[in-house]
Amino acid sequence: MELNGLWRIHHVEAGEKRPLELAAPGLDDRFWMTAKVPGDIHSALVERKVIDNPYFGHNDLKSRWIEDKEWWYRTQFEYRLGDKEEKHELIFEGLDTFATVFVNGLEIGTTSNALMGHTFDVTRIVKNGKNTIAVKLDPLRLHNRDKEQLQWSSYTKERPWVRKAAMNFGWDWGPRIVTVGIWGGVRLVRYRYAKLDSVYARTVEQAAEQATVRVDIEVKRYERKRATACEVRLVAPGGEQAASARIPVGAGGAAVASADLMVTEPKLWWTHDLGQPELYRLIVELLSDEEVVDRFEQDFGIRTIELQLEDEQGRPAFAFVLNGVKLFAKGANWIPVDNMIGAAPDRRYTDLIELSVEANMNMLRVWAGGIYEKDIFFRECDRLGVLVWQDFAFANALFPDFNRDFMENVRREVVYNVKRLRNHACLALWCGNNEIDWLYDMKTSGGDITCPFYGERIYHELIPEVLEELDDSRPYWPSSPFGGNDANDPDAGDRHNWQVWHGSVYPRKSGEAPILDYSIEGVTFKNYKKDFTLFSSEFGMHASANRYTLQRHIPAGEFYWGSAEMAYRNKDTAHQKGILLMEGYTGIPQDIEQYMKFSMLTQAEGLKFGIEHYRRNKKRTSGSLVWQLNDSWPGTSWSLIDYELLPKASYHYAKRFYHPVLLSLDYEPEQGRLAVWVVNDRIESYRGSVRLQVLDFYGNELYARSFPAEVPSNGAVQVGELSETEALAGKPADDVVVKLTAEGFEAPANTAYLCDQKDLRLPAASLKIVVNEQEQSVSVTAIGGMARMVTIDLPQGNVRFSDNFFDLMPGETAKVLVSRPCGGAVPLQGLQVTAINVK
Repeated sequence: MELNGLWRIHHVEAGEKRPLELAAPGLDDRFWMTAKVPGDIHSALVERKVIDNPYFGHNDLKSRWIEDKEWWYRTQFEYRLGDKEEKHELIFEGLDTFATVFVNGLEIGTTSNALMGHTFDVTRIVKNGKNTIAVKLDPLRLHNRDKEQLQWSSYTKERPWVRKAAMNFGWDWGPRIVTVGIWGGVRLVRYRYAKLDSVYARTVEQAAEQATVRVDIEVKRYERKRATACEVRLVAPGGEQAASARIPVGAGGAAVASADLMVTEPKLWWTHDLGQPELYRLIVELLSDEEVVDRFEQDFGIRTIELQLEDEQGRPAFAFVLNGVKLFAKGANWIPVDNMIGAAPDRRYTDLIELSVEANMNMLRVWAGGIYEKDIFFRECDRLGVLVWQDFAFANALFPDFNRDFMENVRREVVYNVKRLRNHACLALWCGNNEIDWLYDMKTSGGDITCPFYGERIYHELIPEVLEELDDSRPYWPSSPFGGNDANDPDAGDRHNWQVWHGSVYPRKSGEAPILDYSIEGVTFKNYKKDFTLFSSEFGMHASANRYTLQRHIPAGEFYWGSAEMAYRNKDTAHQKGILLMEGYTGIPQDIEQYMKFSMLTQAEGLKFGIEHYRRNKKRTSGSLVWQLNDSWPGTSWSLIDYELLPKASYHYAKRFYHPVLLSLDYEPEQGRLAVWVVNDRIESYRGSVRLQVLDFYGNELYARSFPAEVPSNGAVQVGELSETEALAGKPADDVVVKLTAEGFEAPANTAYLCDQKDLRLPAASLKIVVNEQEQSVSVTAIGGMARMVTIDLPQGNVRFSDNFFDLMPGETAKVLVSRPCGGAVPLQGLQVTAINVK
């Protein structure tokens, strides 16, 4: 029985009322406000217009009072009991955070962890007819005010004792909004005689002819005299039964059953860039004296996943191997889709993951400062063929592993989420924490920390112990980054490249004090070319949100470059880093229009520069996960897609720089050399040629040459090289663009500039724009000269453009289709088309 929907909410001062008074079944709560479950208090108050939207202006500061109150939820429901053998469980999938739960006026238990579900046996409490549930949620300060203050916890020292999303307390891309509420679904479940406690399925052997799927089942028996068995079936993607087994369940209250299902000619689950993400349907029915008393059903993908830490020559590596194929991981880091996580609709997840696939991403890393994502996230990644790197929820802090109660709480959290997520084909890796091992060394070396490594037992003992018992089917990595002398060593494990943007100085050895270089040379994206990491799991740079996103959330009169409201959108420290990056590449913006364009172009060209470098070196480097895919509020950040689900320029660049077949130009100005590369992440090999053209900004071809291309399977190859002198044919580098196109195989065209944007001598150009409402298209033609970074803006959120932020040669026309992910016509009123060199 689903108990989601409208509940009643009310707040009091902490301790003001006796709990049993507000939990009483007969309490008159008709004057309480209604709120959606799943949801949270902030979103309910916004919906009822009790508070202003915290995302507008500085309104988040006006809602801080919410975290200091005691909040109550209540609901009533009609229930009909069955026979006396029934058991009844009340399940909350998410309570944020310190909750006391009452049913029919009786306290049935408390919770202290928002990152897991909670189950209560209410067999002796629920009754025929009307029942009442009440939930009291305490302010966090009651539970952490008397705790030890650990020496290090980024952004606030109050959070290490509290098991909830760390980003609630504020991060360098989002505000402090400390949520409270029932953020997950609520349901009442009845059982007779026995129940399925858990089902664990994984592929243990796989070949073209046959795969073996092992299914382990935990059963809890209430009536031990009855014969108990499990029927297990795998239904193929086409609907036919692929394998089945009947497993007797042993005696005892708790029992484990296991079976191996043999699947002939298995259809494998692949990432979308390598094949089809084929999904079987796993069905388990629990029988008691041949009566079906419980049922489990879930999609299941047949696949193997490994983490290769040595290559074929015995050299260090960090590469995912899917179904025996070494993968180049192309993707981004995922943060919560909204600061008000519980109220975020499922469609927001679908939209973001579909956008990831359209940008040719095959992996998303669920970052440790958020949550273990909702089921919809993993179902969509299964369906769409996207691998998931899942951090455990420990980010940038010391944690009290010396405290028994805390560690027991953490163990329950880890067990719950491992059991919940381990059947998903998309789940590729468990990771212990974000940046803690690395930063602990840097902070102790710099003198900021003098205490032991509190929390180390969690990532290096507790989590591995749980995984050894509960999930042997995928690798575990203790931290990110991790490996080598310095945990951020490019020669071992994965790496976070924060030399670019944050100015971290490398190389660095363990024990050396960290150094930051806030200069143009220290933060420039050209430093990516010095990075020969095995796997780049975090890197990136800021860019403005789109115009609509900013204007919608900034008070009138404050939408200008340098305003206090614009500064408030940027939660990072040392705002000069973004200025330095732009100063080195585009020049410093003079107004809001230039800021939006310059920051987006710098991010897009910077990521293109770095990722093309990583991909050319795929014999050594096996992955690039950009920081970050999405935003949780309408701010300025590292994201490729802003809060209103509008892609930035970098997203549209990603469609090309993450394409499975990449043409790229490796330009070495000091050597006067241009090298032409083809990178192929597909299993197929290709033969053809790559045509290089050098054009001036008026569209005149100055030089052209074709290079024969033998492109190996899953490889990177340099197909040609020429001198800068030959290519430029006497023209200066600041007056040309180089274009690469494939002939004989499919790959998107790629362009490269031989100078920074600020040094290009772009002509003044104009645009001819034709809008077709019926066709839902915008056609743009450049006139008089090349148009740089043509940008299409609509004053709407969650609009898709088939292309955007592109360059046009004079006389060239681009036809851009406009759509919504859910379909329906898009009003094109208010559409603007601009370019950097168009007045």
